[in-house]
Amino acid sequence: MSSVLYDAQGPRAKRRNILYTVSFIVAAAAVVWWVYAALNEKHQLDWVLWKPFFSSEAYTAYLWPGLRNTLKAAALAMIIALPLGAVLGIARLSDHVWVRVPATVVVEFFRAIPVLVLMIFGNELYSQYTDVSSDDRPLYAVVTGLVLYNASVLAEIVRAGILALPKGQSEAAMAIGLRKNQVMRLILLPQAVTAMLPAIVSQLVVIVKDTALGGAVLTYPELLASANPMTGYYGANTIASFTVIALIYVIINFSLTSFASWLERRLRRRKKSSGAVLGAQDVADIAGTASTGTAA
Repeated sequence: MSSVLYDAQGPRAKRRNILYTVSFIVAAAAVVWWVYAALNEKHQLDWVLWKPFFSSEAYTAYLWPGLRNTLKAAALAMIIALPLGAVLGIARLSDHVWVRVPATVVVEFFRAIPVLVLMIFGNELYSQYTDVSSDDRPLYAVVTGLVLYNASVLAEIVRAGILALPKGQSEAAMAIGLRKNQVMRLILLPQAVTAMLPAIVSQLVVIVKDTALGGAVLTYPELLASANPMTGYYGANTIASFTVIALIYVIINFSLTSFASWLERRLRRRKKSSGAVLGAQDVADIAGTASTGTAA
């Protein structure tokens, strides 16, 4: 039986796929066993190394303060970078050269610089030219670097999402008398948000993970930076510490992507269920409202 996209597999193809599947499972099991044997040989799986993570002390004293700082920096960066990226992305689509060119320069400049360099630059900037205390300076530097870099990337996501819409959308809106800012605000952006959502969430995940750069270079006490004092306090449990921290990152980012998937499905269902047929009088009313700038 065939479909539009591909032909149904024959007996030889089915046997070959079964062979590939079995081979992959065997290879994966061999790798897992090799990792287990290597860790066990180095006594990294001994209970004494993992015992601290089954008590509340490791979480309240080390992991939770680091996680709180990670979420604080990531949340501040998201709150600032999302609207700033949207503004820059829309500005790059402007018909006015004096708006489009500066926005393009800003986006291309900060998108080309590694986020770590921006963090270091921000730290030196706050140290030399501001009164920010040394305790707060790492947080300011981390948020500044994340905002500058990720706002530039989000601006490109917004611009690409708007340009991906059919040109007839804006032409139809202008045909009924909507101004360009109304077309962008009422027609293009609501449709582009659903399409842009997966890419935006992927960038938000990057923001969460990049907070670790501040801990590695600027001594910002985020989640990953808690591994060193925790290892020193409990002894040689480095692998156990990093394993638990990695699982926390996985839980955070999986929760974020799951929420985004749920939101995307909800937006798509609402868009499908909210369709309405407009009559001639409705179109005339919309055109009159757009031209006069007043609500009915």
